[in-house]
Amino acid sequence: MFSGTIVAMITPFDKKGNVNFKKIKELVRFHLEKGTDALLPCGTTGESPTLTEKEKLKIFETIVETANGKIPVIAGTGDYNTQHSIEMTRAAKRIGVDAALIITPYYNKPTQEGLYRHFREIAEKTDLSLVVYNVPGRTGVNILPRTVERLAADHRIVAIKEASGNIGQISELYKRVGDKLAILSGDDGLTLPILSVGGKGVISVTANIVPDKIKEMIRAFFHGNLKRALE
Repeated sequence: MFSGTIVAMITPFDKKGNVNFKKIKELVRFHLEKGTDALLPCGTTGESPTLTEKEKLKIFETIVETANGKIPVIAGTGDYNTQHSIEMTRAAKRIGVDAALIITPYYNKPTQEGLYRHFREIAEKTDLSLVVYNVPGRTGVNILPRTVERLAADHRIVAIKEASGNIGQISELYKRVGDKLAILSGDDGLTLPILSVGGKGVISVTANIVPDKIKEMIRAFFHGNLKRALE
């Protein structure tokens, strides 16, 4: 679930601005056909900041029902409110998702200790595998490798989506956590470099369009065919 090609799914809308659940079902079937390794709805690519709670939960439900256990579903349930993140993660768990993506709290700019406590609180009060999402260019806060190392001691925190754009930081992260926690690229353009410093896959926007090509690149890299991966 926490390797290979994970698609950061778009949320389609109809002409009136309503979520298009028919199209969501079509997208799930498309990814099943193309061999995508996991689905991630309601990340920022999926318009999470502008969706209502009701819409998000209905999206999770639609995807879980359509996927029918054939592909894992990682729900985007985090925000800058710890308690609200807990409530959304619990609700997603009841629907049947397999894991949750939790973003670093944006705007608030918490300290490293604050970040640690945010994620630990969510992990302790929910019963779902968690993926930390680090995207400092969007949130204004960068979770450092030493903080992620502390979080990796919790078996419920299983992966990190790394979109810092800092290969040196990601390399240090792998040095600290090794395979205890899956490092996933959060930036399509850096997926191959991130794989080279210990990454296990990508949470990909581009995979909305060409998931098979993203998967082929990753497979080629792990099979030692760097020339094909570069192509």
